[in-house]
Amino acid sequence: MSRGVKGILVTGITVTTLLTSVATASAQNIFEALFGRLGPAPAPAPVPDANFTARDRQQLANPPYRQAWIPPAYRRQIVHYHRKEAPGTILVDTDARYVYYVLPEGKAIRYGAIVGEDAQAWSGVAEVGRREEWPGWTPTANERRRLGPLPNYVEGGAANPMGARGLYLYSGGQDTLYRIHGTNQPGWIGHAISSGCIRLTNEDVIDLYSRVKMGAVVVVLGPKQGAPRTASAGAL
Repeated sequence: MSRGVKGILVTGITVTTLLTSVATASAQNIFEALFGRLGPAPAPAPVPDANFTARDRQQLANPPYRQAWIPPAYRRQIVHYHRKEAPGTILVDTDARYVYYVLPEGKAIRYGAIVGEDAQAWSGVAEVGRREEWPGWTPTANERRRLGPLPNYVEGGAANPMGARGLYLYSGGQDTLYRIHGTNQPGWIGHAISSGCIRLTNEDVIDLYSRVKMGAVVVVLGPKQGAPRTASAGAL
């Protein structure tokens, strides 16, 4: 066989191999777009945060729950904010499953949240009457009725449903029994499944807690009360 013929054959084989590889990759991409990747995806690493304490890093280094993939829309970010609440106010939009911490100059930090089921949701205006790091959990009588047998008390920690921080909502000097707190179920961010409290990822509630002052106003919008008009201003 002449050198020229061999060259043509080798070139043809190379081109065929490349085309086959491209076609296979395209088919793989289409398959993944429709059905996702085969096999389990690696769990995301915990979000680093300058506000973490030594205990936070220890508790969240290997939490006793599965790390969740949070949709981009529910990840912490700065957004334009067009409502009239004063800086330092917390606003909870239960319809959209967002918590806003209002900043100056028409901005806010937006966090994705788990909110209360319709029958359990609370709305109104309150204030932060107590703040606690890694709070313990004492189930309420209502939670015992709804959820069945529960321990009398659960010590604070990453396995605790209260998560890393608790902001306790008071009205008229009285505890409303509603809180903004962390969660040991981050996969439910963006859903309405809680017993009425507002839950953020532990990383996000640590960030919110670091900004909120005692006595801060908390506005909770109930269903159909309207959402703030916001647009993304940049990621945190």
